[in-house]
Amino acid sequence: MVSAVSTSDLDLDLCAQEPIRIPGSIQPHGTLVVVDPESRRIVQASANAKALLGDAAGSTVLGLSLTQLVGEAAERQIHGWFANPDSSYLRTLDINGQRLQVLGHQTAQGIILEFEQPPASEGETLEAYYPRVGRFMEDLPAYENIAELCSAAAREFRQISGFNRVLIYRFDAEWNGEVLAEDGDGVLPSYAGLRFPATDIPAQARELYRLNRLRVIPDANYTPVPLGPPLHPADGMQLDLSFAALRSVSPVHLQYMRNMGTLASMSISVLVDDRLWGLVSCHNATPRRVNAQARTACDLLGKVLSQHIGARERGAYAAKRIELKRIESELLAKIAANDSFQSGLAANASAWLKIANASGAAVLDDDAVFTAGAAPSPERLRALAEKLQQQNADSFVTDSLALQWPEFADIVDVASGVLAISISQLHPSYIFWFRPEVQRTVSWAGDPHEAKQVEHERLTPRNSFACWKEQVKNRALTWSQAEIDGALDFRSAIINFVLRRAEERAELTSQLQRSNRELESFSYSVSHDLRAPFRHIVGYTQLLRDRERSLSQQSQHYLDSINEAAASAGQLVDDLLSFSQLGRTALSVSPVDMQKVVQEIVRSVEPDVRDRHIEWRIQPLPSTTGDAGLLRQALFNIIDNALKYSRDRSPAVIEIRGEQRPSESVYIVRDNGVGFDMAYAHKLFGVFQRLHRMEDFAGTGIGLALTQRIVERHGGWIEARGAVDEGAEFRFGIPRKGDDVDG
Repeated sequence: MVSAVSTSDLDLDLCAQEPIRIPGSIQPHGTLVVVDPESRRIVQASANAKALLGDAAGSTVLGLSLTQLVGEAAERQIHGWFANPDSSYLRTLDINGQRLQVLGHQTAQGIILEFEQPPASEGETLEAYYPRVGRFMEDLPAYENIAELCSAAAREFRQISGFNRVLIYRFDAEWNGEVLAEDGDGVLPSYAGLRFPATDIPAQARELYRLNRLRVIPDANYTPVPLGPPLHPADGMQLDLSFAALRSVSPVHLQYMRNMGTLASMSISVLVDDRLWGLVSCHNATPRRVNAQARTACDLLGKVLSQHIGARERGAYAAKRIELKRIESELLAKIAANDSFQSGLAANASAWLKIANASGAAVLDDDAVFTAGAAPSPERLRALAEKLQQQNADSFVTDSLALQWPEFADIVDVASGVLAISISQLHPSYIFWFRPEVQRTVSWAGDPHEAKQVEHERLTPRNSFACWKEQVKNRALTWSQAEIDGALDFRSAIINFVLRRAEERAELTSQLQRSNRELESFSYSVSHDLRAPFRHIVGYTQLLRDRERSLSQQSQHYLDSINEAAASAGQLVDDLLSFSQLGRTALSVSPVDMQKVVQEIVRSVEPDVRDRHIEWRIQPLPSTTGDAGLLRQALFNIIDNALKYSRDRSPAVIEIRGEQRPSESVYIVRDNGVGFDMAYAHKLFGVFQRLHRMEDFAGTGIGLALTQRIVERHGGWIEARGAVDEGAEFRFGIPRKGDDVDG
């Protein structure tokens, strides 16, 4: 009974639990013994040790000294190596009448010595391979890219090893292997351009490839040779064979080789910065042994390849980082000229996108959203930010958002790839870069969804390696490490910018507080030192008029002018105090019946305009929420303004109406007075700004400025429209809040 299961269904613990480091056996083309470093006696050995090492071993090799095992001449050569525990050992020695290649390495469990008979057809020494490796190293600068470099290396590996086919492939972020280069003699099928799924090499096997750069399997049909005793006598544990060339391999892998049609293989690890970048896989259709010298040459070639790939990738990374750093510096300089980094990003969209080579970007901060290019809607951005905040990570990178979080499958057209950086520890505030889904066809060496099978309750590899094409969806182009690091650097720069602006605001706040205290002191002085003299002037002019009945008409006129000027100055002081105190006064917010407010204002001004012909046109007004006293003052100032500038009209028409909008309540006051030129409308709300002469229309010039400040304190807006001799219209809006919006 054979059942194919996908990697998502397969219990990969079977692979993770397989004891590949401690198989308890070796491959039969050699012999292995473990030497105690203190006594120099054999404490463990493979079952074929006696047969391979000859009659000198007696009935068993266990307990023999190293001299008894290999002879005095060989022991003397091996003895010198024991003093250097950090190195490995490789020599061809005459042992008991045989020419054997000896490999050694030291472990915590003892000294492991491996003995192999070199293949009869393999007589080349290590020195014979140096010219070939040297020529390859000289040609390295001529290869323009890593693919060309790997193609040249594949040819060299096959020439040295003699295998039918050599593949060089690299791992992607998910550990799938992509074949970059291939060299073969046509005996085995070509896998050029194909991919191998990550399940072909489990995680613990990849780690072993990282630690032990070279592994050889001369015959996939071999019968393992057990070690004796099974457990190490000193620690009672199985012998760790991680670095042993003869280490027996997983039965699953041997079956994998047979299914692939390769009965011999050699693997050389490609390491970049101690990371498993890829593998050189050498395959042969028939069993094949490779002598230790050829293996050493391949290992050297693998190190050269690794170093050059690393140098090229580091060079490309550095060049990209320099380019992105230049873009970042230019962008930060432009951001510094803006009021906020958000508006600075939005105003420099092209540079913002180039920071990560993205097609879209967004910044979400304090519930405000700024976007550039192709980005999700604000609602989806907020949902994504909340999801990211739950992860509590400073950054987030994916090229397949929908596969990671299926609830965001609706935005893959613009945001299949997401690179996000957090800019707040407290709030879901992020800077995003986006890449769209790029649908493409990927060719696999066999169906990756059937990478492993379960046969008779035993894990076995797949049988087919034929080209299998898959349409890949929900994936964007992968973010490079340079782009990710560039985004993280940008995060630090933005946080520093925000902190610097916060310090500037704190300093400004401190200065404003000092200014406010000085202003309060000044206001107190004005209140007590200026208002009293003006009251005295008004009082004394009244007393002088009452006592001196015989004053001439001209003198009476002088007294009236003094009285009016003093009263006007007193009113100006009162208005200035009101204007200066408004910014520091807390709002007392409550529901306000604006219809009732207008009625009260009209009643209050009627005594002053009873001798004028005024036509009031008051329509229903919506209620609002705010400071009732301040809103009454604002509306009173506008109505008083309308009465003042329509005094020469008969009738004077004062129209007051309102509009209820979804997010605000708008109030309009229109008159048929002298109006104004719209070219000077910007002066209307300035302190002491007047569009008419004081001699024609009295006033302090502060009323509209005070009105504007009141409206802005409520989060609203105000505007004026008019034409000369055609009247004026003032409008202001107050945002709806709480129940006002719901109702």
